[in-house]
Amino acid sequence: MTQARVRITYATMSADNEELHAAYEKGVDTARSWLGQKHPFYVNGEVREGEGYDQERSPIDRDLVIGQFARATRQDARDAIAAARAFAPQWMGTPWQERVKIMRQAADVISERVYELAALMAIEVGKNRLEALGDVEETADLIRYYCKQLEDNDGFSFEMGHLSEGEHNRSVLKPYGVWGVISPFNFPMALAGGPAGGALVAGNTVVLKPSHQGYFTALKLWEALTDGGVPVGAFHVLTGPGSTVGDEIYNNPDVDGLTFTGSYNVGMQIYRNFAKEYPKPAICEMGGKNPAIVTAQADLDKATDGVMRSAFGFGGQKCSACSRVYVERPVYDEFVARLVEKASKLKVGDPVNRDVYMGPVINEKAVETHQRAVEDVEAGGGKVLLGGGRIAEGDLERGLFVQPTIVEAPLDHRVWKEELFVPFVAVAPVDSLDEALKLANDTEYGLTAGFYSEDPAERDRFLNEIQAGVVYVNRRAGATTGAWPGMQPFGGWKGSGTSGKAGGGLHYVQQYLREQSQTVIED
Repeated sequence: MTQARVRITYATMSADNEELHAAYEKGVDTARSWLGQKHPFYVNGEVREGEGYDQERSPIDRDLVIGQFARATRQDARDAIAAARAFAPQWMGTPWQERVKIMRQAADVISERVYELAALMAIEVGKNRLEALGDVEETADLIRYYCKQLEDNDGFSFEMGHLSEGEHNRSVLKPYGVWGVISPFNFPMALAGGPAGGALVAGNTVVLKPSHQGYFTALKLWEALTDGGVPVGAFHVLTGPGSTVGDEIYNNPDVDGLTFTGSYNVGMQIYRNFAKEYPKPAICEMGGKNPAIVTAQADLDKATDGVMRSAFGFGGQKCSACSRVYVERPVYDEFVARLVEKASKLKVGDPVNRDVYMGPVINEKAVETHQRAVEDVEAGGGKVLLGGGRIAEGDLERGLFVQPTIVEAPLDHRVWKEELFVPFVAVAPVDSLDEALKLANDTEYGLTAGFYSEDPAERDRFLNEIQAGVVYVNRRAGATTGAWPGMQPFGGWKGSGTSGKAGGGLHYVQQYLREQSQTVIED
C-alpha cells in the first residue's frame, strides 16, 4: 500500500503497478455499493436533514444516481457556525503537538481509504483513476505537510530580542477562531481537505461548504477526519446551496477567515466584501488562463507531451490547465503535427476504466461552453485542428463527453483570454521569445505557466519575466499542471490569487494564524 501511494502523484501519470490497480478495482466495488443512498449532514455530530434532499447524478452516466443529499438551510449554517464558535476555545487551547498528532492520524485514515475514495471521486466528478488517486493522496500529503510546518517552526512561537535583562519577548502565531472553506468540484478532496487541514492544525475550527458536484466526497472527507480523531465540534460539513449556505458563511460575522476556490468573479466579490466591521483574511484562488511557450530550441517530444497532459488532464477542468500555447515559427508546424497526433490517440470514456485518460466534463453547461467555443473559433476565422464535437456513441451517449480539441484562432479572439474549463487548447505561431512572453503575460490571470527550451539563457529569461505563481520548465509530465505538497507550492499572482502565499508551500499555514507580540518583565 505504501509503495502504491508514493508512486501516485500528478507527475507520475502512468502506473504499471498491478497491485495498485487491483486495489483500485476493489475500491470501485466498494464505492458502487455506496451509490443511490440518502445522506444527511452533521452539525456538531448531530444528524441533520435540512429542508429535504437533492439528487446528484454522475457525469459519466446521467442515469446513475450518486445519492440523495440533504439540503442545508441558512439556519443549519448558522447552527454550524455557532457550534464551531463554541468549540473554538477548546480546540485552539489544545496543545499544537496534540493537534498535529490528530491531524496526522486523520491523514493516515485518508491514505488507508485511498482506493475507495478515488473510485468514488471518479464516479462523482469524472476524474480518471490516476488523477483521482493523486487527488486523495494530495489531500493527505497537504495535511502532513502543514503538520510538518508547525513542527519545524515549534508551533510558530519564537523568542525575540530584549532591551533589558528582565525583559522577555516572544512572537507567537495564534489561530483566528472560526474558518470557512468553500471548495470546488474539480479537486473535491484536495481543495476541501487541504485548506480545512491547514486551518484545523493551526487551531481554527472549520465550516466547509463543498460544491454540489462533490457532496459525497466531502462527506467522506468528514468521516475520515473525524474517524482520525478530529472532534466533531471542530469540523462541520454542510451540503446545501451556495445561495444560502455559502452566503451565510460569507456574511456571518462569527466567521473569522475564509478560503474560497472558484471563479474570478465570485472570488473578487468575496475578497472585496467579506470583511465588514474590521479586516478579516480571505484566501481566494480564482483560476487561470495558463500559457505554455515553445521556442525553436525546444525538445518537441517533451513539449507536446507536456502540453497534451496539461490541456486534457481531467478534461481541462483544472485551474492550472494549459489553454494557450505560443510556438516559435520555425518549429510551429512540427509541434502542431505532433500534438495533434498524440492527442488524437487519447482514450475518452468511463474514467473508472484503467485505459481511459479523459472522462466526461462536469455538466451540461460545460458541454455548451465547449461547443460554443468551437463555433466561435470557426465563425471568427479560426480553424479546428482536432476534435470539436460532442461524443454521443454507445454508452457515452448517456454521459457528458466531448472531444479533446485543438484550435488555431486569431490572437484577439476570446479563446485566448477567457477561462473555459473544458478540454480546449489554442495554438499560435510567434516570431520571437519577446512576442511570446508579451502574449503570455497579457492576461488578468497569473496562476501557472510552462516553458520548453534547451537554451539556459532562454530558460532564465522566462523564469525572470513570466508573471505567474507556479512555473515549469521542460516538464514532460505536464506543461502547467501537477503541483505537489512540499515540492511545488501552488498559488497564483494577479487575478488568480489574493494572498501571494501558495498551498503546499512554506508560507501557507501561517495565513490561518495571526501574530501576537508578548512581553513579560521580570524584575
